[in-house]
Order: sequence, then structure tokens, then C-alpha cells
Amino acid sequence: MKKSTSGFIAIVLAACAARIAPAAELQRDTLLAWDAYVKEAEVRLQQRGTIGRFLWMDESPDRAARVRRGEVVIAPVVGHGSESVPHGLIHDWIGAVFIPGATVESLLAVVHNYDSYQEIYRPVVTSSRTLGCTGNSQDFQMVWQRKVLFVSAAMQGRYHNHEFVLDAHRGYSVAETVEVQEIQGYRHADERMLPPDTGNGFIWRIRSMARFEERDGGVYLEVEAVALTRDIPASLAWLVNPVVNRLSVNSLTTTLRQTRDAVASERLVETATACRFPVRGSHPAKALHTE
Repeated sequence: MKKSTSGFIAIVLAACAARIAPAAELQRDTLLAWDAYVKEAEVRLQQRGTIGRFLWMDESPDRAARVRRGEVVIAPVVGHGSESVPHGLIHDWIGAVFIPGATVESLLAVVHNYDSYQEIYRPVVTSSRTLGCTGNSQDFQMVWQRKVLFVSAAMQGRYHNHEFVLDAHRGYSVAETVEVQEIQGYRHADERMLPPDTGNGFIWRIRSMARFEERDGGVYLEVEAVALTRDIPASLAWLVNPVVNRLSVNSLTTTLRQTRDAVASERLVETATACRFPVRGSHPAKALHTE
């Protein structure tokens, strides 16, 4: 049996505003709205393969053909890519890519190698390390930095990933932030880590759901990246929303391409040793369980 992919990075979906407030705190009603949203996403994830098709790309013949030709196909999951919640925004995008010649083992050899994420996903990821691996769960930490227009955001996140096997050729994983902290003055003399759930609110929460299927001489990989950010003032939404959407599409596209390139790199595959688990002969998981 084969395990699913893990630890895919939901790169920053920052809300960049011309006069963003100097500070914001995550509100309880914002977090409640996020929890309700991800619960619905869990239900949709569990239903794939039993109600409808397992892969999103297979829902459209044109979309499947584009992915098979080598395109990275990206689309919003909700509306134009974001949904308003009290004092915040939920961004939800999905992307698909085909990795020719790949096997599940070669894919996992890369995505489990958290210590090399700063090399695989440069320049956004500036440092990364494995925190622990237990069975089909992994914990890791990353620091990433992104500059968009006049806004520079640096964040440190701790992530937990859990993997599930459906059958010999299909599986999925759910990676989510355990803690996110903004780094103020990153790489300057006054650099300091802000307490969780405080700061500019570029990212409050991240959840990444990855699905894969090995067929047609390679691996089809899909990633749905969901993020919670602070809201955008109504007076600036017309200016900021297009920037946020372009950033979302570009970030997810780049992440999928970098993953594909890393799997194709023999050097990275051969040196990927962190959090490597046996794939063949694993037992299928029957349901999603978020710890």
C-alpha cells in the first residue's frame, strides 16, 4: 500500500493593504468561523473517492488534459478565492500537477525531507527543520519571508502533518499550523518574535490538503491551500483583492512546480533522508482524524 504526500507548503496568502493597521489580534469569532470552515473541508475531503471523483482534475476532461500535458492548473475553491468571516478572510485555492516518471516513493523522499525545504522552496522558505516523526505523522518548522509591493512579511510556523492511505494507488494528507508567529524586523538588529495570534495578521492559520494518485506513468498531485488572514478595509478591497489573488495563484503554482522539479532531481531524492517511512505494504486508513 502507498502513503499519501505530506507537508506541502501553503505559501503566504498575505493581505497587503496600502495603509494596513499596525497591529491586529486574532478574535474569537474569527477563529470559530475558521474552525467551522475547515470542518466542512474535512467532510469534502473524506467524500472524495466515495461521492464523486477522487481527484479534482478528473471532474473536468479539459482540466485533466491540461494537467496531463504538463500544465500547472490553479483555481479558486470559493468565490474569487476568498471568503469574508468576522474580522478576517479565508483564502482557499486548489492546484494540480502531473509528475512524469515519479513514484510515490520518489515523491515522499522529497516531501518528507523537511530539513531541505529551504533549498527546495527557495527563496520564500529561508529555514526549515524536522521536529519529529511518529508513524504516519510528522512535525516540522519553517521560516518564510515574502515581499509584495511595499509589504514584507516574515513568519515562523510549526506544522503537524498526518497521512492517510486509501488503497494501493491513492492517498491524502492534511498539514496544518500548530503555531504561527510573525517575526518583526526580520534579519535586522531589532528582530524579535511576536506572540502567536498578534502582529499584522498576514497569516493566522494555514491548512494544506494534498491528494495524489499514481497512474499513467507518473503521479498526479493536487494541493488545496487554505489560509486565514486579517480582513481588508472595504475602501481598499478594490485595490488589494486582485493583488492577493495573483499572489495566491503564483504562490501555489510555484510550490507545485518546485515540488515537481525536486522529485525530478536525483540529487535531492538521494539525499532526502528525514522522515522517510515504508510505503509499500502500509495499511489503508479508513477515515480522516485530525489530532
